[in-house]
Amino acid sequence: MTRMSLTTRMSLMFMLAVTAVLTVAGLSFNNLSRHHFKMLDQQALNEKLHSTQRILTGMNSIDQFSEFKPELEALLGAHRDLTALIIDSDGKLLFADPGPMNVPEKFRTTPNNNVWEWRDQEQMYRGVTAQAIVAGQDKPLTVILVYDVTQHMSFFETLERWFWIGLVISALVSAALGWMVASSGLRPIRQVTEVAASMSAKSLKERIPLAPVPKELQNMVLSFNAMLARLDDAFVRLSNFSADIAHELRTPVSNLMTHTEVVLSRKRNIEDYEDNLYSNLDDLKRMGRMIDDMLFLAKSDNGLITHENKSIELLEIVEKLIEYYRLLADERGISLTVSGRGSVRGDVLMLHRAISNLLSNALRYTPEGQCINIDLQQKGMSTLIVVENPGATIAPEHLEKLFDRFYRVDPARREGSPSNAGLGLSITRSIVEAHEGKIWCTSSDGKTAFHIELPSIGMRAV
Repeated sequence: MTRMSLTTRMSLMFMLAVTAVLTVAGLSFNNLSRHHFKMLDQQALNEKLHSTQRILTGMNSIDQFSEFKPELEALLGAHRDLTALIIDSDGKLLFADPGPMNVPEKFRTTPNNNVWEWRDQEQMYRGVTAQAIVAGQDKPLTVILVYDVTQHMSFFETLERWFWIGLVISALVSAALGWMVASSGLRPIRQVTEVAASMSAKSLKERIPLAPVPKELQNMVLSFNAMLARLDDAFVRLSNFSADIAHELRTPVSNLMTHTEVVLSRKRNIEDYEDNLYSNLDDLKRMGRMIDDMLFLAKSDNGLITHENKSIELLEIVEKLIEYYRLLADERGISLTVSGRGSVRGDVLMLHRAISNLLSNALRYTPEGQCINIDLQQKGMSTLIVVENPGATIAPEHLEKLFDRFYRVDPARREGSPSNAGLGLSITRSIVEAHEGKIWCTSSDGKTAFHIELPSIGMRAV
């Protein structure tokens, strides 16, 4: 089933709203007008009736009726649409102006001052029936006053007919106006759609201008532009990541090919073949570690990392790592110190790997004869791990990007040893985030520190 467009629905809603308002207003005006004219007719009939009753009750006997007849004619004959009938108790017509009228019997006995309505074919009448007491008469006279309101009713019927015609025209006009207003108001949405439809890897820099957008849609446009910025950033990072992967894998593959070609260029003794195989093995191990790291990051990106949830004493992990890196540190005269303690829940091997990556990174950039300090702090709901080392200050614009894959502060040179693929900090961040923590870096006054904040024991579900 095809759904109507938003413009069509808004136009129909606008048309229905206008039609409903006009219908209520028109019907209300019609009913109020009818009621107003009815009240005017009733007032006029009552005034004529009271005047007639006063004349009739002023007679001393029915014999004087002919003397008062001119006065009645003057009173009741002034209105051309009024018919007046006076009937005695025997049903004899005593007075009829402008002439006799065949009033239905049921209206001849209607209680005093009750206005009744009567339709005779195309004619519409509104009248009142009352009684008048005459001196010397045992039974009262019946006075019937009837207004011919056909002209009024014809006016209202014409008014209603034109009202419905006008309502149809107004509905069509309002639908057209609603379509124009909706189309104009939804133009920014069409712009968003056009930009979204034209999006490609080469046009992610395009943005929707905010100036012509209505206030109600500015948040949507801002969100869309922000989404484009995130997509652009993610695409650039993905492109760089792909290029970096190719670059990182090209070196060991080239080494393997070169070594193999050299060895196969002529016959060699067994020792040369063994040396080539050992060299190839080193490159294969490096490639294997890189592939494992990339698989780990891919699982992290898709939320597939699962880990144990055991109670861990961080001091024990740090002391083991210090013992492991002690020999490498002593060769360069670098000292390793640890202070404080803290406990968290998590996976021992994963946290061991995260802290090991930070220590390895610190050793790589710490000048000879300096000191690396690991500080553990238990702070209420969280535990803080700080690995601080002296060295060159990192510019602020690089701090947030240090955890990107293959990111280099100085892209013109390769940092670290050949075994360093530039994935260690990315893996560390993935491990920390898998433990519901956060990691950041600070660098100033010749000191760089990596901070890891993890929930303390009891703050994470077991």
